[in-house]
Amino acid sequence: MLGDFPNFSEYGSWSVITGATDGIGLAFSKILAEKKQNVVLISRNEEKLELVSSEIAQTYGVKTKIIAADFAASDIYEKISSELSGLNIGTLVNNVGVSYNFPDYFLEVCKQNGFFEKMMNINMLSVVRMTNLVLPSMIEKKKGIILNISSASALQPTPLLSLYSASKQFVDCFSRAVNAEYNSQGIIIQSVLPMFVATKLSGIRRPSIFVPTPENFVQSALKGVQKGSRTFGYFAHALQAMVISAVPEWLFMFTSKKLNGGIRKKALLRKHNKTKKSK
Repeated sequence: MLGDFPNFSEYGSWSVITGATDGIGLAFSKILAEKKQNVVLISRNEEKLELVSSEIAQTYGVKTKIIAADFAASDIYEKISSELSGLNIGTLVNNVGVSYNFPDYFLEVCKQNGFFEKMMNINMLSVVRMTNLVLPSMIEKKKGIILNISSASALQPTPLLSLYSASKQFVDCFSRAVNAEYNSQGIIIQSVLPMFVATKLSGIRRPSIFVPTPENFVQSALKGVQKGSRTFGYFAHALQAMVISAVPEWLFMFTSKKLNGGIRKKALLRKHNKTKKSK
């Protein structure tokens, strides 16, 4: 995780960030702009994109471009490809992602209309399709950086987060395999596996030693871009990952099922009480 920032300008003058208006994605957008990268911001909410774009342009003096796209849909990539055409893209950050509202059993999750299709489209298809869009031009100039944001949930199968855990394992596996295919051509494709970061997605607002702010996490992760095909992005997260990886799978699944089951019970109770109050 320690080291220097890459010279992003050597790879290209534009960086593309998905899920760019909140949390880790917003931090990537701002820090890459601080490094004098022009940024393409891709997210679902056009109004938030406009606000973030304006703030970044004014603060860092770089060019910005916005693309409003909902990665839950699978028919958005022709539009994105058209909008990216002609840009000298050096860095892609595949950050967009979705998780559960709370841990739950697979069949219960499947009762939510379209939820698992949405999760697969956002967490997996977006990584594959965005990589497919930018990789050819990177190969042509023999340089480029693609950062795919996975999760520490990819380290072990996680009961009651089965779809999320599996989708993030896909991102990790895909990233490292494709990196092996193309790193000899000057391309860096890196899987980034954060633990908890103080974001809206994690539901944790107060940072700590083990739960960094998005800005601190991204600063650390970007310094490790040239250090292998897989990173936990942050020293304290790497320590936690060592412990998780050392735990036998049966023990990890037993423990995580107990912990996630407890979180599920509390969430269902809150939901029940809220429903009672609204009647």
